[in-house]
Amino acid sequence: QVQLVESGGGLVQPGGSLRLSCAASGSIYTIYTMGWYRQAPGKQRELVAVITSGGGITNYANSVKGRFTISRDNAKSTVNLQMNSLKPEDTAVYYCNFAFGWETSKPGDYWGQGTQVTGSS
Repeated sequence: QVQLVESGGGLVQPGGSLRLSCAASGSIYTIYTMGWYRQAPGKQRELVAVITSGGGITNYANSVKGRFTISRDNAKSTVNLQMNSLKPEDTAVYYCNFAFGWETSKPGDYWGQGTQVTGSS
């Protein structure tokens, strides 16, 4: 079992910045992929950005490329998502996700509780 604890999120004006963090704990014994998905009201959950524990392979949604940056701290099993130039359309609940192995195109079985990000003036 893997547990995920998220932090960050909140309300920010368009053009502003936020930082999300997610720490994993539990039976983490091999390579893995961690990252963020989001779900806006009335929409399906979608990938935002993920990163692998080895090699640091990343995958970003086209809508966030150049604005969001994902990073990792393998020693702490933590990933961070720096979100810059936020737009109203970035408003959603952001979920941390954990997958064993290198899986950058679909989510793993473990989810955080979700944190609200709102880009609004």
